[in-house]
Amino acid sequence: MQLATIDILVVAVYFVLIFGLAQYVSREKAGAAPRNTTDYFLASKNLPWWAIGASLIAANISAEQIVGMSGSGYAIGLAIASYEWMAALTLLIVGKYFLPIFLKNEIYTMPQFLERRYGPSIRTLMALFWLALYVFVNLTSIIWLGSIAVTKVAGINQDLALVILGAFALLYQLRGGLKAVALTDIVQVTLLVLGGLVIAALTLGELGRGAGMLAGFSQLTAEIPDHFHMILKRGDPHYMDLPGLSVLIGGMWIANLSYWGFNQYIIQRALAAKSIGEAQKGIIFAAFLKLLMPLVIVLPGIAAVVLAPDLAKPDEAYPTMMRLLPSGLLGLVFAALIAAIVASTASKINSIATIFTLDLYAKHGGGRDRGEGNERHLVFVGRAAAVVAIILAILTARPLVGSSEQAFQFIQEFTGFFTPGITVIFLLGLFWKRANEAGALAAGAASVILSWAFKAFLPALPFMDRMGLVFLIALALAVTVSLVTRSRADTDTIDTANVSYRTGTSFNVGAIAVVLILIALYATWW
Repeated sequence: MQLATIDILVVAVYFVLIFGLAQYVSREKAGAAPRNTTDYFLASKNLPWWAIGASLIAANISAEQIVGMSGSGYAIGLAIASYEWMAALTLLIVGKYFLPIFLKNEIYTMPQFLERRYGPSIRTLMALFWLALYVFVNLTSIIWLGSIAVTKVAGINQDLALVILGAFALLYQLRGGLKAVALTDIVQVTLLVLGGLVIAALTLGELGRGAGMLAGFSQLTAEIPDHFHMILKRGDPHYMDLPGLSVLIGGMWIANLSYWGFNQYIIQRALAAKSIGEAQKGIIFAAFLKLLMPLVIVLPGIAAVVLAPDLAKPDEAYPTMMRLLPSGLLGLVFAALIAAIVASTASKINSIATIFTLDLYAKHGGGRDRGEGNERHLVFVGRAAAVVAIILAILTARPLVGSSEQAFQFIQEFTGFFTPGITVIFLLGLFWKRANEAGALAAGAASVILSWAFKAFLPALPFMDRMGLVFLIALALAVTVSLVTRSRADTDTIDTANVSYRTGTSFNVGAIAVVLILIALYATWW
């Protein structure tokens, strides 16, 4: 595939505009106080709903979603869309039940919540865990899959593509932190959705052979009906990836609650809201965007089964479908793909910097003797941590992720070792006052040990079922240990007694609409 001059021009304009916009929103107003940690890591706690919703999706939808999930659509079919559609339902729960507690208690990082609820040891332990996960699994996956797409479309060396993507994502948010990321994400998401819809329209048009997109969709469902089932049955070759009803009532809930409710680089946007009402409006906006994502991401991968049946790897599906685009539009969709990669990479970098600076460096005495200059020093440390994180990700992306057949499924299964324990720790911390640090640590350890044991000795157990089973055992263990051990005095400073779970009319109406749409979707494609 070759980019025409007009395509290169479109991509260049995107780079200039998004970098310029990021610097503009990052500017310090004349006479304003120097930027502090709240400004840099939480956008001065002043984000509007549209920025929260757009930034949630921009942080989530990246190369691992576009390239990886499209590849899973190629291999598995529409069933992979459950990750998107069930996430919309999960967001409603996060908005109604989790955010009120976090915002009432002025939480700015997830490790901070754990310390205030359980004690200091678990804060440090989980901060180290999340840093390792974000750098060596998530960040590497984002830029690796992004480099695949850039190489396939633009024809440049993949290692060079890794460096360009990582460096640009770092530089455009380095000055302004979360504010630069969140306030530019509305542009990124607009490009992402527009680009994906263009690809979907052209692939369906190609299948329709001049009769239109609806005819193309009918042709696609007729030629490969096995790719249009949301709930896979036993015996399906991909049942191990998406084991039947577990996507509705089983292990997928564990993954989704952990990701959308307790994941720093996702929840950080909502924690930066100007109010709980604004945060919940942003959540509803994000939920509706999640309903749209399978059309943008999964459908092109399914269409590639008919239009490009002999791909070497499923992850080549989305870049291959981009070949259908005429000059100009190719540049626009390519810019949209880069936008998604850059936005998600920048979000991850910012959260890595936040956790390292606030949960490790500052917590253990970093900058403590600098007096009034401490805040400026911590912002500098955050920027330095961001630089180190992206360098590590660039250097380790090929050996860690390069050999994976379906990177999206690789990420889900790897994180599935930890998510049952994380979900237990947070759910008990939020809603059961008797839970203590010993019980939380027991749940975390059991999650890893049991997940490894089940994978080693019960390899036929689907990883999603494994997550559900490990969650139940870890939950029982955490409750038991909490009941038989005493909590240390004054370790729990989280106020849940005075939290209101009442939601506004806009949230309630939006939530009902999301639920009704989900019922219709699953009823249609059961």
